[in-house]
Amino acid sequence: MYKVFIVDDEPFIIEGLYDAVDWQHFGLEIVGQAENGRQALDKLKEVPADLLITDISMPVMTGLELIAEARKVRPDLKVIVLSGFDDFAYLKEAMRLGIENYLLKPINLEELEETLSGTINKLNAVKASYMLDEYDMSVLKSNILYRWLTGKIRDEELQERASLLGLNLEQPFVLVSVIRGHSSKLEAVLREMTEAEEQVLFFMDDDGDYVVIFTMEDPDMEKPRAIRLLQQTRERCYDEDISISLGSVQEISSKRTRSYRHAKEAQEYFLVLQQPSYVDYLDIQERKEETARSLSLHWPDYAKGIASRDKEALFLKIDSDFDQLRNTPGVVPGILHSAAVELIVRFKMELSDIQYSAAPDFLKNTLHHIMTAATIDELLDVIKQAVSDLVDALNSDVKSPIIQQVLQYIHNAYHEDLSLKVLGAQYHIHPVYLGHLFHKETGETFAEYINRYRIDKAKELLRTTNLKVQDISKRVGYWETGYFYKQFKKNTGLSPRDFRGLL
Repeated sequence: MYKVFIVDDEPFIIEGLYDAVDWQHFGLEIVGQAENGRQALDKLKEVPADLLITDISMPVMTGLELIAEARKVRPDLKVIVLSGFDDFAYLKEAMRLGIENYLLKPINLEELEETLSGTINKLNAVKASYMLDEYDMSVLKSNILYRWLTGKIRDEELQERASLLGLNLEQPFVLVSVIRGHSSKLEAVLREMTEAEEQVLFFMDDDGDYVVIFTMEDPDMEKPRAIRLLQQTRERCYDEDISISLGSVQEISSKRTRSYRHAKEAQEYFLVLQQPSYVDYLDIQERKEETARSLSLHWPDYAKGIASRDKEALFLKIDSDFDQLRNTPGVVPGILHSAAVELIVRFKMELSDIQYSAAPDFLKNTLHHIMTAATIDELLDVIKQAVSDLVDALNSDVKSPIIQQVLQYIHNAYHEDLSLKVLGAQYHIHPVYLGHLFHKETGETFAEYINRYRIDKAKELLRTTNLKVQDISKRVGYWETGYFYKQFKKNTGLSPRDFRGLL
């Protein structure tokens, strides 16, 4: 949402603007107000604003003086002037300062709304046509590399984008590494590494993992060097919790997607190994082959059960396979646990293929319960419970991983100054695309969702605390109590005080 600041020395004008315009409909939010130019300027140094609506004749500092000073603080600030004076000198000076319109009081609502629409179009145009800066280059590079590693980009487009972004993808072989963790240092360390190493690239994928791409001419010589670079990365982030996995070395032209998929799969074994510095897909491949010799799982039956959301069929298959394993001569507990781990990891990878990300702690919690299961019956209970939870989740809420992360972020930080631009930077996605994806996945615009969520939190505070309304307004993320009142009434049909009075 774009942010609006209103200045007028007549309080009833400000109050009237709050009520007369459906600001949310225009994608606008009032974040502040002031009764004179000096007060407004002080606040604008702290309060983010895209649009200033100001009276022209005020005490202490006039509207014209405010515009000139405010532009020093916020050069891109859009301005709409309100005036009770049809004075050509005022209008001429305002036009020199660069304004969207000069509206006479009493304000014509239709003209104001037309001006707001035009101003929003200008703001959107600026956003859509800006030159690629470092952040935009990073977002575009992540998008191109992710599509390249997942086989979702045409060769012609890749060549064009690679040339624009300076991507070196000319070597015959590729090795992909995935680094998982929320390190404050990690991104900076990876950026330094890729700037120093011509044949190394990195980006963040849709799951929030860092993906490091090593292009190679001689894998036998260059893979050990890649491993050393990754170990140096770990050493530089020594006080952070990160996990590093390696995919397989593949031909870059036709089989690069395998290396990425193998690196993602290797990540899922981190928890069941003995705290290695990294997990190599070659090692877990041997583990998988050993387990496969002990227990032949017919995976298509499991995949069919997932696709049809058929718990009973999945439970029957689990019982059948583990009954076979139970009765195999020479089976030891370690093989039982390995088979269970393999099964859960395969479920996780299958869910990734159908564009669904399980809850972040699903794999961690399930593998912990598998490794601590004391009997085969307890082990089966753990597997079935995990399968049951996943099928329920698939039936109720299929969302892309990035939107799940965004929703979780909103739920934790709804009281902060949130916008698509802020979240886009957080998750390395262009804000326009993120807004489109958010609406597609949730059925609500970002503004609708966050307003509804904040009002729900406000209702909870009104029910359970004695906090003043203005304090609740700030606690749930509204800068202005007046705007909070308007949103609360729009969502509930009542003012906050009336809502509390009914309790």
